[in-house]
Amino acid sequence: MNKIVVMAAFAAFLSTPALAQDVSGAEKTPFNGPFVGAVLGYDNARGHVPGGPSTTRDGLLYGGTLGYDKNFNGAVVGVEGEYTDSNTKYNAADVLTAGDGVSLNTGRDLYAGARVGGQVSKNILLYAKGGYTNQRIAQYYSSGGATTRTAFDLDGYRLGAGVETTYHGLTGRLEYRYSNYGKDLAPGINTERHQVAAVVGYRF
Repeated sequence: MNKIVVMAAFAAFLSTPALAQDVSGAEKTPFNGPFVGAVLGYDNARGHVPGGPSTTRDGLLYGGTLGYDKNFNGAVVGVEGEYTDSNTKYNAADVLTAGDGVSLNTGRDLYAGARVGGQVSKNILLYAKGGYTNQRIAQYYSSGGATTRTAFDLDGYRLGAGVETTYHGLTGRLEYRYSNYGKDLAPGINTERHQVAAVVGYRF
């Protein structure tokens, strides 16, 4: 009788961790809840003059993002914010006078928007996004040994689409984004950016 009691107690002891693991390790709904991530990618900045040439410069995009998603049986709706920077720049010489120089450097870019998507499989999400973006461009003008700096904050909109996958809380995205900042940099000059970004993050 004592042996039976001991064996039963031992069997219960062995099953307890497994039961606890099943409860605590219950699978979470994918693409649901708050998340943070790091952004790294390709940045292409363009300036268009009506009836004239377009100027294009490439650079490295980097920054961070955070947001919150809600999964409604495979339909995902969320909001997100992003802070990025870039080393994209444009240099020109002899602009106003012989020997002078101008450098336009892309600076911080702020984004706030929403996204909607749908699960095509358990761990794959396709989505579209859109929202408000504000970029900063720093202009450096050098002439006669002196340099002046002027900063421009440009408002615009962003549209994009991408694919996301998830595994045990880790998330990975690959997305394309188009941003348009209108003609606030200079009269008649329209500025825009094309970006391909990878996002690696964690969902809580």
